[in-house]
Amino acid sequence: MYKTYYSLAKEPFSKDVDATHAFPSKSYQEALNGLEYLQKSKGIGLVIGDPGAGKTFTLRSFKHSLNPALYHVVYFPLSTGGVMDFYRGLAYGLGEEPKFRKVDLFRQIQQGIERMDQERKVTPVFILDEMHMAKDAFLQDLAILFNFQMDSSNPFILVLAGLPHLKTRLNLNHHRPLAQRVIMRYQLQALNKEDVSDYIDHQLKLAGAKMPIFTETAWKLSLYVHKDGHVSSTP
Repeated sequence: MYKTYYSLAKEPFSKDVDATHAFPSKSYQEALNGLEYLQKSKGIGLVIGDPGAGKTFTLRSFKHSLNPALYHVVYFPLSTGGVMDFYRGLAYGLGEEPKFRKVDLFRQIQQGIERMDQERKVTPVFILDEMHMAKDAFLQDLAILFNFQMDSSNPFILVLAGLPHLKTRLNLNHHRPLAQRVIMRYQLQALNKEDVSDYIDHQLKLAGAKMPIFTETAWKLSLYVHKDGHVSSTP
């Protein structure tokens, strides 16, 4: 009913906004630039940010930018499933029928990556989300799983994404083998106060708004301004 009242064509602030209609904030653009560098260089990248900062949308935009004839994307959010379920999911994503033993699964995933890269000339792209939830043993496994030809080759792109404390965990000594192989790191920032008004206008225009709906007083009252100048809907 509110859409009719405000003459909107669709629901504003929807999660299904197409990547081509993204609000071009500075942080979003810098994150995509970092991912573009990772695309060209191959290897491991890290994208972190607080809840609502736009990590998943940025990853979706990155996926959207990749030519499906040249890149095969496997997106896998870490869930409550077991570690073996995760490895089996990677094998499935490569089109393999997962083995049962861990050592066989590792070999299967590595061989699947190499076949895709060398025989099909397609680069596998693994986007692992919610990695702040990963157990230490799993992070240590990743350093082994994505080690090719004694760490002299990167026939893949691996993006680790999660909350900011993922970066802190990777800085611990027992995760150094993985951390030292991360060639791109970026922390997405929330919109600053000056960007909020433009973001609201951008979203409302996408929804078909022909006139202002929120007053400046209204959106300012709905936001909490942090000491660093960034804003959120809660402290």
